[in-house]
Amino acid sequence: MFERLVPKLRVNTVFDIALEELYALGYRGIITDLDNTLVGAKAPLATPELLLWFTKVKELGFKLIIVSNNNMERVSRFATPLNIEFVHQARKPSNTPFLKAMKQMGLTPEQTIVVGDQMLTDVYGGNRLGLYTVLVLPISVKDEGIGTRFNRRVERIATTRLRKQGLWHEEDKPE
Repeated sequence: MFERLVPKLRVNTVFDIALEELYALGYRGIITDLDNTLVGAKAPLATPELLLWFTKVKELGFKLIIVSNNNMERVSRFATPLNIEFVHQARKPSNTPFLKAMKQMGLTPEQTIVVGDQMLTDVYGGNRLGLYTVLVLPISVKDEGIGTRFNRRVERIATTRLRKQGLWHEEDKPE
């Protein structure tokens, strides 16, 4: 059960993802979470560094879509000015938003990467569909809502069990 919570890759931030390597392996699309993955949960706009990352993603040839459990107003306010497609109120880890995002990009699971800060929503949802999952450290834990705080407690229990099973190694942990 807990094995589905293990990401293929763990990094500190989206900036640490080796995009060129993943593109060379055949990945062509990125489904990314918004809050605490790209920006803090209360940050309304992209940072200059993130804008450069979006440019790099597109220049390499990746398609990009934001899939967020947050509401239309929050996700639209962030994504629309950047001309980034999005799926709001996604209800991750449900399969539906991931399948919808892949359809919008015209890609298969074998071509798709999921990036997020939560094991229970982003990683679990992506792993169930065979997507390449990347777990980033949350940007601003203090701004998280009650549901996310609950998920974090469950994640701590899961990582403890995964360590005991030899499936979660601290040397893999980002610095």
